Amino acid sequence: MSVTGLPFDDFRTLLRDLPGPDTAALVAARERDKHLTKPPGALGRLEEIAMWLAAWTGRPPAVNRPLVAIFAGNHGVTRHGITPFPPSVTQQMVENFAAGGAAINQICVTHDLGLKIFDLALDYPTGDITCEAALSERDCAATMAFGMEAIAGGTDLLCIGEMGIGNTTIAAAINLALYGGEAEDWVGPGTGSHGEILQRKIAAVKTAVEFHRDHLNDPLEILRRLGGREIAAMAGAILAARVERIPVLIDGYVATAAAAILKAANPSALDHCLIGHVSGEPGHLKAIEKLGKTPLLALGMRLGEGTGAALAAGIVKAAAACHSGMATFEAAGVSNKTDG
Repeated sequence: MSVTGLPFDDFRTLLRDLPGPDTAALVAARERDKHLTKPPGALGRLEEIAMWLAAWTGRPPAVNRPLVAIFAGNHGVTRHGITPFPPSVTQQMVENFAAGGAAINQICVTHDLGLKIFDLALDYPTGDITCEAALSERDCAATMAFGMEAIAGGTDLLCIGEMGIGNTTIAAAINLALYGGEAEDWVGPGTGSHGEILQRKIAAVKTAVEFHRDHLNDPLEILRRLGGREIAAMAGAILAARVERIPVLIDGYVATAAAAILKAANPSALDHCLIGHVSGEPGHLKAIEKLGKTPLLALGMRLGEGTGAALAAGIVKAAAACHSGMATFEAAGVSNKTDG
């Protein structure tokens, strides 16, 4: 298809010209790792995480200003009865986040993480994806730009999360559009959809992808037609972090769908990202595998709201502390392995 809309042009340019890792910082971190008081590779993925931090921050591994950013949006597709909860719950949960009463609040306190909540026009649900586009190109681009503001004020580790009744339906539709298969491959219970509700959810995903089938060869078109405001904002936040070389932890099924849009537009778009956890949502592991990633945690959670990414941030902080705080063999007076 020919793309004539102007609002996405800046994002296409950003996605084409992504900055790469800082190779000098990576080499320096690898050299220091050789001299730390441990056998080579003994810390497993913690060592890989430390190298990833160095490569994308351009300095010795450290996490000083971690941030969890939660984006909340509502969806017109919920009018089809695809979830047992009404859209009003999205606003109620946003208020719960602000009051400190949600699971994410407790995890942020435990791991000393900053928290920002972004309310994305909750009184104005997106279009019903079964019969219209979720967003116009202009609105989608503006929402991506809004998401890019998540890093304003500074952070050196961004954890991406979301809240939105109906958004696992949206994630399933995006995955079906990107990867094919059957709707049943990607649709799961979400917030508790079973029986007839689950069947309506599957039907909605099938109908939506079929309705938009002539426009699904462009990832940004998939985003605006099948996505939602929180999906677009998360994509913008991940992209902004890449431009500024900020490492990103992606949360669950919905956040992974937002990331998948960027990966489809540029295969290297998620090199600065790790998947915080694999959720209990059945399609999430398949989606992660499509991205070529390995999640840090597998705790059977499916809450959303950034909880898996925030828990993984504790591991990332530990990886940085081990690398930067551990003594070298020489400094500790510990004998290193002999040559030969």
